[in-house]
Amino acid sequence: MEDLSEAQQAELRADLLSLREELQRGLSLSSQGAQPVDLDEPIGRLSRMDAMQQQSMLKANRSAAQLRLQQVEGAVMRQREGEYGECQNCGENIGFPRLKARPEAPFCLACQGLREKRG
Repeated sequence: MEDLSEAQQAELRADLLSLREELQRGLSLSSQGAQPVDLDEPIGRLSRMDAMQQQSMLKANRSAAQLRLQQVEGAVMRQREGEYGECQNCGENIGFPRLKARPEAPFCLACQGLREKRG
């Protein structure tokens, strides 16, 4: 597989920076909703259960966004160090189509597939 061209590197860097900003903005906006549900608030039992369920889903989404933000930060660091686009497992090139779809991807498709099979 070929190395990334300078134009591809620049395009992916812009994608990473945009994704980082989007994730940071989303985490900032969702921080209020992640606060605990006030059990003393005078709302009905079903409304309280609904609020607790929404809070639980929001926490799960925030956790996923925080993990993805860490991966983006890692990809930005690898790009600065000249290691971006190399699989962190086997060292092979990841490939532009995969990086375009998931610019923070640390693994090639083969290694990612093995990781997912292992669970």
